[in-house]
Amino acid sequence: MRINYRKFGLKRIDTYIIMKFLGTYFFSITLILSIAVVFDLTEKLDNFFENNAPLRAIIFDYYLNFIPFYMNMFSPLFTFIAVIFFTSKMATNTEIIAILASGVSFRRLMLPYFLSAAVISSISFVVGGFIIPPSSKKMITFENTYVRPFKKDNARNVQMEVEKGVIMYIERYEITNNTGYRFSLEKFDGKTLVSRLTAQTISWDSAYKWKITDYLQRDFNGLRESIKKGTVKDTTIMVKPEEFFITSQEAPQMNNIKLRAYLIKQKDRGIGNIQAFEDEYYKRYSMPLAAFIMTLIGVSLSSRKVRGGMGLHLGVGLALSSLYILFSTMSTTFSVTGVMSAFAAVWLPNVVFLIIGIYLYQKAPK
Repeated sequence: MRINYRKFGLKRIDTYIIMKFLGTYFFSITLILSIAVVFDLTEKLDNFFENNAPLRAIIFDYYLNFIPFYMNMFSPLFTFIAVIFFTSKMATNTEIIAILASGVSFRRLMLPYFLSAAVISSISFVVGGFIIPPSSKKMITFENTYVRPFKKDNARNVQMEVEKGVIMYIERYEITNNTGYRFSLEKFDGKTLVSRLTAQTISWDSAYKWKITDYLQRDFNGLRESIKKGTVKDTTIMVKPEEFFITSQEAPQMNNIKLRAYLIKQKDRGIGNIQAFEDEYYKRYSMPLAAFIMTLIGVSLSSRKVRGGMGLHLGVGLALSSLYILFSTMSTTFSVTGVMSAFAAVWLPNVVFLIIGIYLYQKAPK
């Protein structure tokens, strides 16, 4: 089936650029992913043999999920490389000059580039937000089983707001017997403490049902205090044991909807150590938009015919893309150290490189 691009207001030069752009992008990213799989297999082959990893699990549980994860990670870089590569070739062959000389403005020339970037951005958003999370779960489970066996069976110093004004604390919780030690549950009315329940142990029964043993409950009513002691008591606490063991490794395993719901829930509970989850959430939106920024920089940089030709453009392009990746990695540490919010830290590289792109666009041949 042949698509008639004229129905969409596109000209032959537009379809030519779109096909070149997307063709170069998918070819280059397929090539680098093939190399990455070979290197990763070479590095982990001994672990596979030592831990008796099944061949089916290696292929379907690990590498089939490895590919979309790293494809999305490298997407901005290879968007940039694809634009630099074929646009430099067009400039060297004097095609850009011919297009501009025919009356096509540089702004109009950017249309097929941005349409291609929109395709890549949409794929990146869907893959990163809804396909990679379940595949990451399989990949991480495989790694924890066959690459570096790891299992966390206890949590320490668990503190969270399980309901509005209800603060729970457990000094140590063991998943093997679903039991927590040195438990306390405090209820507040505004800033006033109204009750405090402490117990030596607390055990999970089902759903939100818990059993506490050797407990002491103190209720406060102004200056009056009532005390109740007991051996065993069943109670309802709006929390489940698996919530004690959620680590930053869980962030890539949640899709956009679950990740947003988790962030809202943890903020309501007063849990502050969620930077990794905030970084992951904001990256889901900043990375797809990076395709447009990389395209703007790539076209503006490589559309001019220079003596160094494609080699010079590729060199400058690789330097800028490496700087972008380095900047993105460094900026996330700003949120961890508390220098700036996770939102600002994740979006800072895009803002800086957007300014660079606008500057290069102003300097591009018109």
